[in-house]
Amino acid sequence: MLECSPIHRIEGNIMQALENSITQENIGRLVRIFYPMILKDEIVGPFFVEKLGGDITSEVWQEHLVLISNFWASIALADGAYQGNPLAPHFQMPGISREAFEHWLALFAEAADQVYQPEAGAFFKTRSSTIAGNFMRNLGL
Repeated sequence: MLECSPIHRIEGNIMQALENSITQENIGRLVRIFYPMILKDEIVGPFFVEKLGGDITSEVWQEHLVLISNFWASIALADGAYQGNPLAPHFQMPGISREAFEHWLALFAEAADQVYQPEAGAFFKTRSSTIAGNFMRNLGL
């Protein structure tokens, strides 16, 4: 088994450098690594399949990936591309639970670890945890 230094990981058969800074491009990569993980997940996946379908290549999914990339760019880069209310759709998810949020956070952290060096990844982990806590509080979970 090939051992990688802390700044590299194997993606397929290609050694991929982990990012040490946050850019629009690598935010897009984070989102595109994360959501296929979500679709395969038994706890969180059904919420997304119900709203967006199971085909991540569909137009509705592609729009969602751009929306979420813009959301994270607005937080990480203050670029202003995101226009919306990220909490609102969660009120329309029957059965959403604290367990689902916690599981989402674990998957998101795993995806961040695939894209970013620890310092940059920590930004996404901390911010996602804060946002999830606010969402759960607002949803009464």
